[in-house]
Order: sequence, then C-alpha cells, then structure tokens
Amino acid sequence: MEVDESLHYMQLPREVIVGKNVLGRVGEVCTRLGFTGTALVVSGPITYPLAGEPVAKSVTKAGLKVDHVIVKESTEHVANHVVETIKKAKASLVLGVGGGKDIDLAKLSSAKSKVPFMSVPTAASHDGIASPYASIKGGSRPYSVRAQAPVAILTDIDVIADSPYNLLAAGCADIVAKFTAVKDWQLAHKLKNEYYGDYAANLAMMSAKLVTKNAKEILKRNVEGVKTVVEALISCGVAMSIAGSSRPCSGSEHLFSHALDIVAGETSLHGERTGVGAILCAYLQGSNWEAIRTFLKEIGAPSTAKELNVSPEQLVRALMMAHSLRPERYTILGETGVAEAAAEKVARTTGVIG
Repeated sequence: MEVDESLHYMQLPREVIVGKNVLGRVGEVCTRLGFTGTALVVSGPITYPLAGEPVAKSVTKAGLKVDHVIVKESTEHVANHVVETIKKAKASLVLGVGGGKDIDLAKLSSAKSKVPFMSVPTAASHDGIASPYASIKGGSRPYSVRAQAPVAILTDIDVIADSPYNLLAAGCADIVAKFTAVKDWQLAHKLKNEYYGDYAANLAMMSAKLVTKNAKEILKRNVEGVKTVVEALISCGVAMSIAGSSRPCSGSEHLFSHALDIVAGETSLHGERTGVGAILCAYLQGSNWEAIRTFLKEIGAPSTAKELNVSPEQLVRALMMAHSLRPERYTILGETGVAEAAAEKVARTTGVIG
C-alpha cells in the first residue's frame, strides 16, 4: 500500500493473542478474519518443524491450502525469492513463523506482494514481531525499512519461554533502548520541529518502565515474566504504528547498532547492540545511563564491548560513524557525529570498554 506522506497513517493489528497453546489457534483466527485460498508459511530450518508445522496443520484444518518456504538469511535476495513464492502460490496470506529474521522476511515480502501478513513469533528478541518495519541485509539502507504491520499477532508463551534465554534478554535490551529513543525524538522535535506524538512516546516509555520493573520475574522465565516482555514488545510495535514512524522506538542507540553491524559484522543480536548503545547514548543525553547498565547486567544482557564480541576500537568507530547512517533523523549524535576522543571517553566512563 502506498502511504501519502502528508497524512498521519496508522496501521494496527486486528487481533493479538498471547498465551498458552496458541499455535493451534492460528486457523481459527484465519477463519475469523475471513481468509480463504492459500496461506504461505515463512519459517527457518529449525523453527519450521517446531512451530511452522503446527501452524500449517491448524491453518489446513481451517480449510485453507498451505504452502511453506524455508529461509536461512534475512537478505534482499531471499526476500525477492519469497515474493516470487507468494506469486506462484497465489497466496492470500503470509504467516511469519519464527524469530526476527523469519518475521522480517515475511513482513517485507508480503508488503511487496500487497498480501496481508500474520506474525507468529517463536522468540521475543526484538520489537519487529509487531512493528511495520523490517530489517533486511544487502539493501542500500543499513537500517529498518517500512513494510506493513501484521494483521494479527499470535504468541505462544511456552514456545517463547523454551527459546534460548539470550533471545529473551535481547528483547529486554531492545525495550530498555526506548528510553534513549524517545529522548532523541523529543530533541528532534525541539530543535528541528519534527512531528512528535506524545501518546506513541508514552506507550514506548511505559513498555520500558514495565520491563525494568519486572526484571526478577523475567529472569525466572515464568509465565508473568515472559508475558511482560512479549506484551511490551507488542506495545512498542503498536507505538510505531501510531507514530507513523519508528521514532518512538529507534534513535541514536539503533544507529549505533547498525553502525556496529557494518564495522564488526553480526557478532551479536540486534537487541543486545541497542542495549549497549542505550548506555552510551544515555550518557550523551545526560540521562541515567547507570540504571540502564544495571538493568542489562541484572537480566544477563551484554553491557560491554567484550560481551558483544567486538574490540574497543570497533565500538568507538561505530559510535563515531553512527550519525552518518541516517542524516535525516536527528539524534543526540548531532549532524557531525562524535569525535574519536569523545567517543572513547564515553565508552570508558560508562564501562563499555575497559
């Protein structure tokens, strides 16, 4: 769908289900939303047998024909392959079943094909499970691009709880980064007269506050702790839909994450990098970076360059170049960026490098 930039456009999920034994209910949601014809399941080689097959079985029971495509990398080439598969299958619905990469590919390829998309995450590692934005490698833009919001989100708490803990911790790190993202948005509004939406900003901030408040429950991986993370990630996705941009959830810390990916490669999870970026950028903003670092340590997420598997030099270089990735998006990094001596001082003062 073409979006008129002069309008404030919101695209929100019609149904959100969070709970136990959810995979078997995808079919009834398809029926309720009026889907017929063929559904295409987009999933990874590990997630398809675990979650993709139960979803396919549920959708088949609802009377739809089901095809599937296994994806291994979140690249533009693979996204184009999924677009061709949607076309060949004449799919009326695309189901993203798996982690962030699987969902991002389903999201972008369905948007390109003008077909609705349903999100069925198996991990709570970042807010892409509910947002209208997708991060795809190999394109001209080294950051998230607009795709479309899911028509429905179905999250099985048991599946999320059974996924590796570092994925859940990365999701928490991505959520706590909303503290710096919102401050950047406020700064851009003040200095550049950029549109600022109080409701969307507060929704993102509320998600960050709830997760930091429930660190002990999250560490236990009990139902309430996992639900808190999942619901916070969904709220962040909704905040972006309401804002009409990724602003409430993506600021200088996300630019740092993308820059580190360019400088050092994919040595860590996206949420882990944004969490460390939030420590650095909160310091630059004059905010409570110590509280962010304490929370990340408490939940077992990385808070140092070493834990991100990058060198001090790579981390400093990423902080220096981050502003250049998206010059139209004003953040605390400014228009000229952070000088090397200042970047190194920030990283050392916050303990991100030794």
